[in-house]
Amino acid sequence: MNDEQLLRYSRHILLPQVGIEGQARLSNAKVLIIGLGGLGSPAALYLAAAGVGQLILCDFDKVDLSNLQRQIIHQTTDIGKFKVDSARNSLLALNPEITVIPIYNILSEAQLITQITEVDVVLDCSDNLATRLAVNQACVITKTPLVSGAAIRMEGQLAVFKNDSSDSPCYRCLYRTEELPAETCTRNGVLAPVVGIIGSLQALEAMKLILNISQTPVGQLLLFDALTMEWCPIKVVKYKDCPVCGSYTATL
Repeated sequence: MNDEQLLRYSRHILLPQVGIEGQARLSNAKVLIIGLGGLGSPAALYLAAAGVGQLILCDFDKVDLSNLQRQIIHQTTDIGKFKVDSARNSLLALNPEITVIPIYNILSEAQLITQITEVDVVLDCSDNLATRLAVNQACVITKTPLVSGAAIRMEGQLAVFKNDSSDSPCYRCLYRTEELPAETCTRNGVLAPVVGIIGSLQALEAMKLILNISQTPVGQLLLFDALTMEWCPIKVVKYKDCPVCGSYTATL
């Protein structure tokens, strides 16, 4: 590390859990962020500031005025731009040492698997169920850690799926019927800081995984109530009949 890098990351290096070796791990890491909205905004900003070497941003949407209430990576002048371009500009302005790769389209199953194979951690910051299920399946197939976040109204949730053993549950294990949740912020609204809290925690969990210091329980869903400021942990048990990680064998 040069003197400028030592100064930039000095507060990390002072931590016994990080140090120079840990900062080098962050610098060499690759993280895929699916969705550059309310969750992806703080997650990407913190990962960039922390010096994660390569951030791959995937989002086909463009910045809209209604996004700016909570999607803090974008500016008013970015309205009409692709979110990945707006986000890339913000991230490189914050930390020009990192590499940011934008993906402008929805990835096919094969493309998603190929992309995830090349990264260390995936952050699901999307806002629709179809994407969540596709990302989860690709992470299970590739055995890639997945940090899943969601927020709506004044509630949030966070879960880490390591996908590293036959005992690890996956996102699909949460929903054991075909009646899957389909609520969105567009229909139900969301209080702006709630997505910031969850997105920041996604960045934290990703960094812990990269640094190999994660002690987050496998198969735990954290529910957050912003009104009462209470966290409720729920154990997620691997579902033996899960169509993704259970008896089903995913193939390309």
